[in-house]
Amino acid sequence: MTGSGVLEAVGSWPVGRAAAATVVGGEIEAVHGDPDEVFELASVTKLITAMAVLVAHEEGTIDLDGAATPDGATFADLLAHAGGLAPDTPTPISDPHTRRIYSTAGYDLVAESVSAAAAMSFGTYVSEAVTGPLAMASTVVGVSPGSDGRSTVADLVRLVGAWRKPLLVHESTLRRATIPHLPDLDGVLPGYGRQSPNLWGLGPEIRGEKQPHWGGTRASAHTFGHFGRAGTLWWFDPECDRAVVALTDEPFGPWAIDAWPALADAVLAD
Repeated sequence: MTGSGVLEAVGSWPVGRAAAATVVGGEIEAVHGDPDEVFELASVTKLITAMAVLVAHEEGTIDLDGAATPDGATFADLLAHAGGLAPDTPTPISDPHTRRIYSTAGYDLVAESVSAAAAMSFGTYVSEAVTGPLAMASTVVGVSPGSDGRSTVADLVRLVGAWRKPLLVHESTLRRATIPHLPDLDGVLPGYGRQSPNLWGLGPEIRGEKQPHWGGTRASAHTFGHFGRAGTLWWFDPECDRAVVALTDEPFGPWAIDAWPALADAVLAD
């Protein structure tokens, strides 16, 4: 089935508006809907924020291995949800490095540190470090760098490109960010239950052998990406060099648990 045929399924999703694209070898293969329409991203924002933090590390603004919390969690730990912080407040609820606790507050804390060290707002830093260089003109990171972004399919395809190969950071930094950080940690994958282990990189969630999973059954263990509560997602499978970006206006729910894996399996069927 062609890329455009695969994306016909997006048109049947129970959402008001949707846009999507398949990407092969770094090039757009097919598009559904308006790739320039702006959508709320929710937690997909984390992959914009994480890339900015990787740039900040290389520039010497912060050190990924530097202490980010009083109990010794590093900035890398917070990006990989291994810092022991609560989901929505920067309150320690576990020792660092003991379990994977999904924490948007951890991302907001990292962004605050980058902002303070760079002496500029985090939104400005993102613009100078990521969205400007990648020509993501319609993308904005809002009050919460962990969950308050807006973007388009066209812009996120450009972001996929920077996670696919080292456009903004050195190859070694990108490699570190896209392999599991503390790979033995267990934890809950939001919407999909407890995973053992629950693999995460410095920003992206990593597929591994998780079941069930929003990335379907055909994706390689090295596939990485993120989805958001706003009904948004993108993932990239480096083994076949394919990616999908899909944005909707319908919050994540049972519809997505069925639709997203089916789309991923269709894209990877070849």
